[in-house]
Amino acid sequence: MGAGKTTVGRLLAQRLGVVFRDTDEDIERSAGRPISEIFVDEGEEGFRALERAAVRAALSGHPGVLALGGGAILDPGTRALLTEHPVAFLDVGVHDGVKRVGLDAPRPLLAVNPRARWRELMEARRPLYLEVARAVVLTDGRDPGEVAAAVLEALELMTA
Repeated sequence: MGAGKTTVGRLLAQRLGVVFRDTDEDIERSAGRPISEIFVDEGEEGFRALERAAVRAALSGHPGVLALGGGAILDPGTRALLTEHPVAFLDVGVHDGVKRVGLDAPRPLLAVNPRARWRELMEARRPLYLEVARAVVLTDGRDPGEVAAAVLEALELMTA
């Protein structure tokens, strides 16, 4: 959360001349409501089931840049699928991450004590991100263009 997956993903797709896709947007479009409502109505477990299906569909048929929701990595099946693709982990520190998501943003998992909860989520997820990432790019203190350039370089996707 707050690493810039969507913003950087759009820039990467533009620079590579491919289509961008965000699985959170796919979920909201297919469910016809925002993720925050899905969490309220179906709980995290219901949302994660929709997320698994969205990620699986996107990975099997999308030829461009794909941004996943921050918790998609929790699913072992998703992690297995990701090992077949060039994955970049956009690593963000707590200060920048919380600042970027905002303490009043509609993020269900940050509803109570956002700073502490963000830390807990990252401590649980970071090893999983590292498990599948071919590249780790630190985003702290960088603008999205700098992060996109670092991803391209790290994944050796720069075209001549």
